Amino acid sequence: MTISSFPFPGRNNARGPQRTARPYRIDALHAFPRSALASLLVLCILAPGCATRVENVLQPPEVVARDASRVNMLVATTRKPSESPGKLYTGERGTAISLNSVAVSIPPDRNRKIGEVQWPSRVPPNPEKEFAVLEVTKADTERQALDWFRKNRNSKRQVLIFVHGFNNTYADAVFRLAQIAHDSGTDAAPILFTWPSRGRAFDYLYDKESANYSRRALEDLILQVAKSPDVQDVTILAHSMGGWLAAEALRGVAMREKSIPSKVRNVILASPDIDIDVFRRQFVEMGPKRPHFAILTSTRDKALEVSGWLSGGVDRVGGTDLKPYASVLEELGVSIIDTSAVATKDPLGHNAFADSPDIVGMLGRRLAGQRLTGGKATFADRVGVAAANFAGSAARVAVAAPVSVISGEAREVLKRELTPSTGEMVDGQIAY
Repeated sequence: MTISSFPFPGRNNARGPQRTARPYRIDALHAFPRSALASLLVLCILAPGCATRVENVLQPPEVVARDASRVNMLVATTRKPSESPGKLYTGERGTAISLNSVAVSIPPDRNRKIGEVQWPSRVPPNPEKEFAVLEVTKADTERQALDWFRKNRNSKRQVLIFVHGFNNTYADAVFRLAQIAHDSGTDAAPILFTWPSRGRAFDYLYDKESANYSRRALEDLILQVAKSPDVQDVTILAHSMGGWLAAEALRGVAMREKSIPSKVRNVILASPDIDIDVFRRQFVEMGPKRPHFAILTSTRDKALEVSGWLSGGVDRVGGTDLKPYASVLEELGVSIIDTSAVATKDPLGHNAFADSPDIVGMLGRRLAGQRLTGGKATFADRVGVAAANFAGSAARVAVAAPVSVISGEAREVLKRELTPSTGEMVDGQIAY
């Protein structure tokens, strides 16, 4: 068996001879899987960009709710600035990285449920019942950004960098990170990297190119954060298409710096919209000194089913059953958390990382360095996770998976596939 012939986890090897993918055409809809077509229709109806809702909501409210919570975040963006003060940035591509400190008000707990973003129903918002932006301050100099770190760092000097996914406006991304930071209970300093997504369901290809456009900017942000003396521990949380962007940026950092900074200890890819073969190359090219990866997957993710169809029928990492390979991947510093059985408010099953109270709480406990095992059955037990410590350098998650699922030979081949090549030619082939 050669390396190139080994069926990498999730790769669809049962579909027969390889065929050239046809370009998308309206008349090709007859070949579109019914389940994926239904998912696309649901995506259009329910996605933020398709639903009718109030826009330009980033104007400060007239009053502040007495019991509201406040989340302070630093926002870095490659979006084009907007002339509207209630929008701040558009979905078009800017020519520079813009930095702002943003303060978000979250309604009192009595008026909301964990995992939900209460979108404003009017402008200005009602902070008693809705998310609201209290203030926005431009960080015009590097010193201002450093000052933000000093003011918002916790005792462990932890930072959480969040990279949103497809179909998100600037406001979507700001409110989502505020919700995650609040509901998880983490006191890590939250930093949002928001790239030029138009926030429309049918702009998938534009968003994909915008993520590509933003790779270098995210690389720079990761390096600047890691080099700050006020930061000791960096966790990157990336969702959907943002998972591809985060993995690509880490690959770029490794190639620029010869390795990924040791402060970047953990990477959480939630429902990553990444071609399974592309992720293998990204992982290998990050080099041997990689952060610990945790991948949240679900075989019930309808959004990734649509993405797979749009991408030529290649499986997406976040929509693949990787449990049979969990023990092998664990040896390589990759933990698999299957969320297929987790109840979520999202009909597409794509946002469980943020709207499931169990998962949000789990992320918070990991960021705090707490173990997930306890005296009685916990959420972690139900999804097969034995222990975790997302804040520590020895972060590891043990995932229950029978070692006998794959042969010893296959295990060794998989390890070689996910390890940098020696460049030697074997049987007329050089491993790639």
